[in-house]
Amino acid sequence: MQLEEKIWFWILGVIPIIVLCFLVLQLWKHNTQKKFADKILLKRLSPNKSLFKSVLKIAVICLVFACIAIAMVNPKVGTKLETVKREGVDIVFAIDVSKSMLAEDIAPNRLEKAKQLVTQIVNNLASDRIGIIAYAGKAFPQLPITTDYAAAKMFLQNMNTDMLSSQGTAINEAINLAKTYYDDKEQTNRVLIIISDGEDHSEEAAVEAKEAKEAGIRIFTVGVGDPKGGPIPEKKNGVVVSYKKNSEGETVITKLNEETLQNIAKEANGAYINGKNTSDVVNTIREILNNMDKTEFEAKQFSDFKSQFQWFLGFAIFFLVLDIFLLERKTEWLKRLNLFNENL
Repeated sequence: MQLEEKIWFWILGVIPIIVLCFLVLQLWKHNTQKKFADKILLKRLSPNKSLFKSVLKIAVICLVFACIAIAMVNPKVGTKLETVKREGVDIVFAIDVSKSMLAEDIAPNRLEKAKQLVTQIVNNLASDRIGIIAYAGKAFPQLPITTDYAAAKMFLQNMNTDMLSSQGTAINEAINLAKTYYDDKEQTNRVLIIISDGEDHSEEAAVEAKEAKEAGIRIFTVGVGDPKGGPIPEKKNGVVVSYKKNSEGETVITKLNEETLQNIAKEANGAYINGKNTSDVVNTIREILNNMDKTEFEAKQFSDFKSQFQWFLGFAIFFLVLDIFLLERKTEWLKRLNLFNENL
């Protein structure tokens, strides 16, 4: 599915305004009627007045605006799935989601910076396939190798430090999992980009990197953070309330370990890149990929997209007509239902 004119989603902002105005109006009417007469007398004066019908009319109006918004966006659905041949590189991004990635020694924090870097790299790709891995104490597959960049960005934005219960920075786990991502039947060039603060003090990552090289995988590491380090904030409702402390009550300072990331890249015929400057990272990665041999592979994609706006426009007209015929007085069957205890 494709969304042609996403800017028209702003129309949905009218809905909460309508609901708010309705609530204010109901509150004003209630206070005004209360001054005019008591509840029993008001029931006698307007016995067929229905709160439910008023709520129903507002709900229908909201549906009208929702349908108009979607119609203006013009969703398109692919009607034909075809196989096309592409040339590119298989790229897997391994993103560190350990708690140390919350440190704000690089704005806005290490994890958000990592996500920005991956997004910008993906924006500069052409026909390469990509996959995503999240890792902390363990590695977890987020997205298998695909050419669907939109899906990759969606998964990327949902990544956070709470998604994995096992904490730590086990880069070796990420490298080991990445080996399973590549298709042995299609011998494409294989690239693994690890984005981390490098706080992995074990030697297993270097060993895994060497084995990855033997499997034809080149590893490039991107360091996010500051070598001087910074504390790990603990937030509540988005506000920093304290900083992580060790068993002795001292504030934990987490530092960018460039040496570890450099060694991993060296073992796998890759290179280390400091992630402080986004444009430098993107340009370096783009240059590396452009200099690699491209391998032809087959990919399936939808073609012949057809607009679906007419359906939502039809629903909008239907709900608009329905609203015209919806009266605010009670009907006989509504009286029997006695919604909102209106007949008490």
